[in-house]
Amino acid sequence: MRDPVMERATLAAKRDFDLLPRSTEIVVQPARRSDLGALSDMANRLVPGVQITEPDLERYYSFDPGSILTFCRKDKLLGAVAFLYLNDRGHDALILDDMNLTHPDIGLLAGSSEPVSAIYVWAIAGLGRAMAGLGNVSMHLSQPRLAPADLYAQPSSADGRNLMIAIGFEPIPSYQHELWRYQRPWNRVPLNAPTAQPARSFADARH
Repeated sequence: MRDPVMERATLAAKRDFDLLPRSTEIVVQPARRSDLGALSDMANRLVPGVQITEPDLERYYSFDPGSILTFCRKDKLLGAVAFLYLNDRGHDALILDDMNLTHPDIGLLAGSSEPVSAIYVWAIAGLGRAMAGLGNVSMHLSQPRLAPADLYAQPSSADGRNLMIAIGFEPIPSYQHELWRYQRPWNRVPLNAPTAQPARSFADARH
């Protein structure tokens, strides 16, 4: 699953993902195993180009149940977002276009006791007001294991690109086609700070 997209993307103004307001209407929580069939159907229907089976989702869910979050309103499933929590090898492979984003190698994902180097937005799909829960997603990603990691995504539709722009993602140079990054506020270099070569820059990726 490659493209963050949803029905009726409605974020009118650009906002910082980590500062999005929390919703009391939309409940965001780790998916249940019983949700995976419905989530597979929803992703195939709503995300352009995606063909994901329930066993595919089961494989990644079993490795890290916290990598798939659901959006619910009044106990109705509205959508979900799936992440790849990448280790150092996975982070490098993403930048270098050296990973299969449709069926990523489990060895590129961070285990529960391993630092998360980068978070890839594998897919996001939702109906109605699901995206009002994005602030709740940012709260989930602020936990100590995940907060140091910047987010990456690869939009391949106008809706996906508009969503990325709306929540502070920007395209970055990389070997991966149209890779976008959201840099967490605490990882940003102040404008008046001395210029330094960031880790895993495009230049680094050449060596």
